[in-house]
Order: sequence, then C-alpha cells, then structure tokens
Amino acid sequence: MDLRKLKTLIELVETSGIAELEIQEGEERVRITRSLAGGQNQAVTAAGSNAASSSAAGASAAAASGADEPVTAAEGHVVKSPMVGTFYRSATPGSKPFVDVGDTIEEGATLCIVEAMKLMNEIEADKSGVVKAILTENGQPVEFGQPLFVIA
Repeated sequence: MDLRKLKTLIELVETSGIAELEIQEGEERVRITRSLAGGQNQAVTAAGSNAASSSAAGASAAAASGADEPVTAAEGHVVKSPMVGTFYRSATPGSKPFVDVGDTIEEGATLCIVEAMKLMNEIEADKSGVVKAILTENGQPVEFGQPLFVIA
C-alpha cells in the first residue's frame, strides 16, 4: 500500500470520528486505530508480504498527520473497558454520576455503565482507592481495552 493511500486513510479516520479502520487488499492488511482519551493517539499496523515497507510508510504517515507520542495516563491502576459499547457515568440521564474524580471507592463499587447491544453492563472497580482520572466523556463510544478510569 502506498504512502498516499495510507495518508488518505488516516485523514478519513480523523475526520469521520470512527475509532478503528481495518482494510485488507490481497495479502496486505492495514489497521488504523484512534483513541480520544485525553488527546489524539493513532496507531498504524500493517501485515502481509510488504509489511516492513507498509509499517515504515504508516509510521511516516502517522508522524506527518500530527500523531506524536501516545498519551501517558496518570500514575495508578487503569480500569479498562471489557467490551465495545457506549460509556455512561450515571444510571439515568441527569442523575448523579456513580463516581467523580477524588472519590474514594471500594473494590466492587460501580464505576460506570457500558451499553452494548441494548444491554446495560455495570463496570465495577477491581481495586480500592481514589479515582484520579476519568478518561472518557459521558455518552461516548468505547472500544474493548480502552482505559476508562485511573485509580490510585
């Protein structure tokens, strides 16, 4: 895959608001992911017969498009999304959020809800501590493994 095509795909991901794009042409495969947690972060991976040159081109394209280094999370335990869905901080619109930054929580406390396929899944803390950061906005889509909270 040539550099111009990779740049076009990266621009498509940036402007469309989608979180991930994967394209396969023959034996070549390119996957572009974007995370909005605290800033922009793009990763371009390539596989196939031309993987080395595609990866180099992808890295050049990512650098040219303004994606610098990955955003580092605040120190502490990171709670990640166990599924793809929509992130909600409270049980119903307009009600008090389950947790806020600075709240002391116990293991097993509900942190948020991730709606997936019309099912509301409560995400619980897997560690006791203080909520240091909330890395996702209410109502935003989340990906599997995306950081949601930092607990210290």
